[in-house]
Amino acid sequence: MVGLQKIIRKSTLEVKVGNILVGGKNPIVVQSMTNTPTQNIKATITQIIELYNAGSEIVRVTVNDIEAARAIPKIINELDRKNLNIPVVGCFHYNGHTLLSEIPDCAKLLAKYRINPGNVGFKNKRDKNFEKIIELAIKNKKPIRIGVNWGSLDQYLLADLMDKNAKLNLPKSADYIMRKAIIESALQSAKKAEEIGLDSNKIILSAKLSKVQDLISVYRELSKKCNYPLHLGLTEAGIGIKGVIATTAALSTLLQEGIGDTIRASLTPKVGESRTTEVKLCQEILQSLEIRDFAPQISACPGCGRTSSTYFQQLAQDIQKHIDENMIYWKNKYKNVESLKIAVMGCIVNGPGESKHADIGISLPGDGENPVAVVYTDSKKTNTLRGNNITQEFIKLVDNYITQKFTNK
Repeated sequence: MVGLQKIIRKSTLEVKVGNILVGGKNPIVVQSMTNTPTQNIKATITQIIELYNAGSEIVRVTVNDIEAARAIPKIINELDRKNLNIPVVGCFHYNGHTLLSEIPDCAKLLAKYRINPGNVGFKNKRDKNFEKIIELAIKNKKPIRIGVNWGSLDQYLLADLMDKNAKLNLPKSADYIMRKAIIESALQSAKKAEEIGLDSNKIILSAKLSKVQDLISVYRELSKKCNYPLHLGLTEAGIGIKGVIATTAALSTLLQEGIGDTIRASLTPKVGESRTTEVKLCQEILQSLEIRDFAPQISACPGCGRTSSTYFQQLAQDIQKHIDENMIYWKNKYKNVESLKIAVMGCIVNGPGESKHADIGISLPGDGENPVAVVYTDSKKTNTLRGNNITQEFIKLVDNYITQKFTNK
């Protein structure tokens, strides 16, 4: 029998972000980011809770001006009042040293600071501003994520590496030097933070690019050169299926190699679309790789000329909707319900086999027949459903299966 290869994580350091442990042998963490103006306290709280309920274990917010910084204590205090222990991370650019200094409660209550070494300041103020942020992190016992981004890379470091490369007999490509600069920026910044006094177990690194192969290359190299937990994400992944596929390709490759401790899908949502799509994508990637379970999984056939497609498609959609609506309740009542496997199949060719492999599955006979479906539980045929209420009856069987098979907490 062929066994699954165990994925061995590359990072060994652990970093505590609020109530979440990141790195080492801890579960890979799903995180997301709000897109509300942070000073709009009500809207930001609503979106944080929405993301958290969808499965985001850490939520990042923009802290870009004094009003946003003043809003942070109010946001976190309101979450606490609602008994929601959600790690909220502040994302700082250019003026983070000022905002954290002027609003001490912002610095005190955030679970982590995210800074970009490429834009903590300009010219001779850059190192001073970086040092100030690190000192505040030390004072408040907070971790930081040093997040290098190719769109805002440290131009002084990049220019220096480009100059040295140009003097070589066989210079490397500009893309190669750019990737090298990203890695060096992250590692040099982490080293500088430790020299200032920040413990190594307070540092997370990220190095984001928008091209899949560039991202894979950079993280492979970065993981060889440090033991810090790494946050994965394809920056500016894109809209719709392009963003989904690019993110999945990049993150899956790295995760399969044991690289990555937190992940985010930086998708561009459609106007008015929920931000939770990026959370669900991250969960699906981890669950598809069998790294973590988040919700019962439905196997459903694509349909063909043998199937009455609209019937089983609607059945699969109804089952998925039932799961989505009940997971918050189920996960608080039934231990390991996330591992449940359900099959919804459209005909007798692969239907019975797929249904037997699932915990509970339903197999329709195919096209042009009266509505009838065989149900299998734990590999055995247990029911035959007929008539116009097959969906409702199967949902009831799923609910009964969960009640009987999963240990109550």
